[in-house]
Amino acid sequence: MVIVTLFMLVVGGFALLWLARQGLMTKPWLEESTVGNVPASGASLRPTALIGLGVFLVVAGALFALLVSAYSMRMEMPDWRALPVPLLLWINTAALAAASVGLQCAHGAARRGDLADTRTGLLAGGAASLVFVVGQLLAWQQLHMLGYFLASNPANSFFYLVTAVHGVHVLGGLVALGRTGARAWRGADPDKLRLSVQLCTLYWHFLLLVWLILLALLTGWADRFAEICRQLLT
Repeated sequence: MVIVTLFMLVVGGFALLWLARQGLMTKPWLEESTVGNVPASGASLRPTALIGLGVFLVVAGALFALLVSAYSMRMEMPDWRALPVPLLLWINTAALAAASVGLQCAHGAARRGDLADTRTGLLAGGAASLVFVVGQLLAWQQLHMLGYFLASNPANSFFYLVTAVHGVHVLGGLVALGRTGARAWRGADPDKLRLSVQLCTLYWHFLLLVWLILLALLTGWADRFAEICRQLLT
């Protein structure tokens, strides 16, 4: 439960920080308004899209928290035999981090109105994300060749399940990223393009954060950290 609590605190903390930065926690009934000051359609679209993404991230975070909870409880059983962590996972982690950095650069370029750098950042983020997905498939193949099959041990089943759920979220993000890239190459409206890039960037930061937590769990770092926390609390 310590691991799950820490997971929820980290995700919740980032969510609150993000909401505060977006100005979605303001009290509009305390703000003075001007008669006839009607927001443009783009202004109303921005917070709506951000709130929609925020709700989705909360739901996705709850799903991963349930997986982490189930993983933590199941590994206490005597039949649990941890499988070795492929070296490819570290390479894949670097690729996902590079994708997050690339999209952050694209977001900064979109805010400046630099279409060329926006396209470059989107392309780099998409390419690095594809490397991550292919790397995950190769890691599965490597474990399969070593005899770590899906149903041979609960630890194997959880490893494939956790990485598959995260991979599905990456693939879903690639669909949205592809649409954003198509808009960038078509020369779409700068405001809409800027919003699309921002949403993709936030989603990729979330994917990277979740993956780092999952990696800490799969490699046993989270268990050692939880044990240190128990010792400090007792």
